[in-house]
Amino acid sequence: MGDGFKIESFGHLASLEENNFWFKARNRIIIWAIKKYSLNFNSFLEIGCGTGFVTQAIREEFPFTRLVGSEYFEEGLNFARQRIPNASFIQLDAREMTYEADFSIIGAFDVLEHIKEDNLVLKKINKALTKDGILFLTVPQHKWLWSKADDYACHERRYSSSELHEKIQNAGFEIIRSTSFVTTLLPVMLLARLVDKNKSDTDYDPTHELRISPFINKVMEYFMIFDLYLIKLGINLPIGGSRLIVVKKETDFEDII
Repeated sequence: MGDGFKIESFGHLASLEENNFWFKARNRIIIWAIKKYSLNFNSFLEIGCGTGFVTQAIREEFPFTRLVGSEYFEEGLNFARQRIPNASFIQLDAREMTYEADFSIIGAFDVLEHIKEDNLVLKKINKALTKDGILFLTVPQHKWLWSKADDYACHERRYSSSELHEKIQNAGFEIIRSTSFVTTLLPVMLLARLVDKNKSDTDYDPTHELRISPFINKVMEYFMIFDLYLIKLGINLPIGGSRLIVVKKETDFEDII
């Protein structure tokens, strides 16, 4: 057990991410958002890069940008360095981050919910961004979806949109886009949570949602592709298992910290 994460999970993730519908679909959403809302950038910091699955997708789409992946746990960085040898990686506690106007884009993808001091981290991110820099976030949402999966993942919270929006604005950001995803699959997700709720801790398998049949995996991937289609049309989906937030630095870091 580490601070905010179980370090043995990195091995499971590294073996399952590339073929799992959720990780693949989230990458599509992230890459689309970056292309849509930040066409010209020269530096990108990913906070909590884990095994480097998102970092790898960013490198493939933007091969000439300065790309830095950061992770609290060295165990995750071991996998990330193998995946993307032409990126830079550092071990970093986002709560202690000292960058000042160093990156035009920062991404934190399903990271903020692991950190008790999320308000502090948002302010540190603001300080690390260049003028008019962009922050891309994904987080799990809806407190009523809390389950054993959240406990196992060491989540501090599942966000409501109003809570997240308030924290982001208080940290000196202007919201550009906020939408749910994992929307068309929400009934399936809710059913799975209800089933897991009735299981004992000994019967609960934290990796069962990642280990599904290839056919079901492909069907679920198509559902999430449909979510992205709706988002591309400009529809901000009101509910869903996760939320995508795109925000712009509005306040100079001197005013924040």
